[in-house]
Formats: sequence, structure tokens, C-alpha cells
Amino acid sequence: MKLKKFLIFTFVVINLIGINHSYSVEPDVFVQSTVNRASEALNNKFSKEEKIEKLKEIATETVDISGIGSYTLGAYRKSISDDEINQYKILFKQYFLKSFSSRLAEYSNPEIEVVSKKKLNENYTMVSSILVGTEQRPEVKIDWRIYTKNPENPLIRDLIIEGLSLARTQKEEFSSIIQGSDGDINALFSTLKEFIK
Repeated sequence: MKLKKFLIFTFVVINLIGINHSYSVEPDVFVQSTVNRASEALNNKFSKEEKIEKLKEIATETVDISGIGSYTLGAYRKSISDDEINQYKILFKQYFLKSFSSRLAEYSNPEIEVVSKKKLNENYTMVSSILVGTEQRPEVKIDWRIYTKNPENPLIRDLIIEGLSLARTQKEEFSSIIQGSDGDINALFSTLKEFIK
């Protein structure tokens, strides 16, 4: 009898603490949590180098870097070799993390407020937010395109700042570099390597 009660108690405890249970994360909660983490990382108590490392860690965990990289390469990913694809993925991740962290590190405690969300389909939800204005900068509208195919692990696929898609802008920039070199993917590789230095 005591054993039976112990087993029942153990079962209840396991369920209460969530073992063997998975939970979906609402996209708006995910975005607010992410920006709160970024804001804390940008606290002036950290050096610029520390801020950059913290931001890189956050981006690695919350951004679908591989998905964005695939999108920004566009149709060219169908015409290059597997080795070149792998090289691109490595370079793009390094490029993205450096670009993202170094630009954001210039901000000091940015205050971002999530205001709404709109489910586009089973795989995507658009979360709207605002970067609160200050005396130094105006209010900025930021929309987050969140990939929710796995609701337990939402990921950022794009930022739309005042209507401008960063992923699309990056795709156009990469395409221009490749086209300017008669379709040679190595021109893009050289550009990425130069930036990463």
C-alpha cells in the first residue's frame, strides 16, 4: 500500500514539474522575452566586447540563422555544389552574428514593447512591436516574422523595420554581389570573409 502511494506521489510530482511534458511558447511572449534579454545584455555595466558576446549567444539561441542564410542566397543555392553550400553556411553564420551583435551593441538599454501578434499560417506568426522613442531617437516600428513550425522552439526568421525587410534587403545585396561577378559565388565568399575579419 505504501509503495502504491509512493508511486502515485512520484507520478504527480513528475507531472507538476513538467518532466516528459513539452510546452508551446507563444510568439509574442517569445519576442518580449528575447528583447528583454537583449536589453539586459546592453546594460552599461558590461564592456562593448561583453555585450557583443552576450548578443551573439542570444542570437544563436533565438534566430533561425540557417533559414535566413538559405533565403538570402536565393536561387543561387540550386546552382552551387554541396561543398560551396557548406562553406556558405559557415561564412553566413559568422557574418550574421558579427553584423547583428556589433550594430546592436551601439544601443544602450533599448526599450521594445510588443503590441500585437497575427498568425499568418501554421508556420509563421507576425509579432508587432515598437522601439520606444527617446530624446536621441524617434519611435520605430519593428515587426518580427516568427517561424513556429515547432511551437516549442519558435525562431526569428526576419525583422521588418518601418516596413523594410532585413532578410529581403540582405538577399538583394548578396544577389547584386554575385551578379556583379558574372554569377561567381566566390565573390560573395570574399565579401563575407572580408567583413568577418
